[in-house]
Amino acid sequence: MADKDEKTTEETPAKGGKKKLIMIVAIALVALIGGGVGGYMMFAPKKATAEPAPTPGVVSVLDAITINLADGHYLKLKMTLQATTDAAEAPDGSKALDIAIEQFSNQSEDALLTADGRDKAKKELVDKVVKAYTVDKKKEVMDVYFTTFVIQ
Repeated sequence: MADKDEKTTEETPAKGGKKKLIMIVAIALVALIGGGVGGYMMFAPKKATAEPAPTPGVVSVLDAITINLADGHYLKLKMTLQATTDAAEAPDGSKALDIAIEQFSNQSEDALLTADGRDKAKKELVDKVVKAYTVDKKKEVMDVYFTTFVIQ
């Protein structure tokens, strides 16, 4: 019986040593992961805050224009400009009409007849018009609406 007691006492410290080693390794891993996450949160580049959406102001209705397309067809376009409250007065549409003529003159009928093509062209137009009507980092026009879009 004495042999059994000796074996029992010898095995017990070995199991306790493995548990301590596992606990130390686990604590070290948690500390390293926590430190890494904390360091990333402190030193990661901050995302730019989104500028507030402009407040809609007056709507300027522009005259309809006819534009020669690249393939011999015509586009009759009538649009309105959605001004912001930053605009001192209703925007003059001459810049927007000039941008529209420049942009759509190079387009083909096939490109503008699809919904995707028309949406892409409108998005490009809106970006250009908003940029043209931005003064001192204040957007005077926030959107463009097509009220007539006819290809012949």
